[in-house]
Amino acid sequence: MDWKNKTIFLTGASSGIGEALAIALAKRGAIIGLLARRKELLDKLKHKCEKAGGTARVFACDVTNEDAVLAAAEEFIHEFEHIDILIANAGIGGNNAETRALQPLAVKKVIDINLLGAVNSVGSVLPRMLKRGKGHLVAISSLAGFRGLPKSAAYSASKAGMTAFFESVRLDTRHSGVDVTIIQPGFIKTPLTSGREARMPFLMDLSDAIPLFIRAIEKKKRFAAFPWQLATVVRAGKFMPSWLYDRIAGRARYRE
Repeated sequence: MDWKNKTIFLTGASSGIGEALAIALAKRGAIIGLLARRKELLDKLKHKCEKAGGTARVFACDVTNEDAVLAAAEEFIHEFEHIDILIANAGIGGNNAETRALQPLAVKKVIDINLLGAVNSVGSVLPRMLKRGKGHLVAISSLAGFRGLPKSAAYSASKAGMTAFFESVRLDTRHSGVDVTIIQPGFIKTPLTSGREARMPFLMDLSDAIPLFIRAIEKKKRFAAFPWQLATVVRAGKFMPSWLYDRIAGRARYRE
């Protein structure tokens, strides 16, 4: 796939997977709209992207603000005419005491950012993609969305909802020229997974994971899950009877 001059609207761009994707795509010559809350980090990332050979624009806003996300997408489109690919990557882990205790406002925050933030992002670009008859929606979901996990109720729910949302969108946009890719990674070394004492199974370096993200997008895969070892275990868990799943998954300590 030739990424040169492809227009990418990337949410959650300021750190972790988003930052690494932005730099990798900039090296391929892409034009990237960088959306996140922290402007100072986005400005630094813009400089890195342009130094790598790409073009970047900064949009400092919160994905939970529907109007702000739409305005950012419209501004990007006004300058570059269209958006080829949306990468809905913005997300938080909710790995704090309030969320673990299932305090409603804390759980709501995770779902608002991870799920409704992705809904706002799709809403900002999909109508124009459908009118153009061309486009690509990419969801950065998670293997945590396959089944419930210990101390992960909010996060698992948000990612399960995100996966189901994008799959439904894929069915609704069949034969429209708009492709939908759902990427479900496992544990990757990012700020989202830092500070945990427990060992995370099949933990991937970001540099090893990014080519897998890009390959999934280039091939327009409907689903891409990795690393394959953990994806195989998680998929098997989908078909386990509840009593067996509870016994196995209930021992997991990787959120600690």
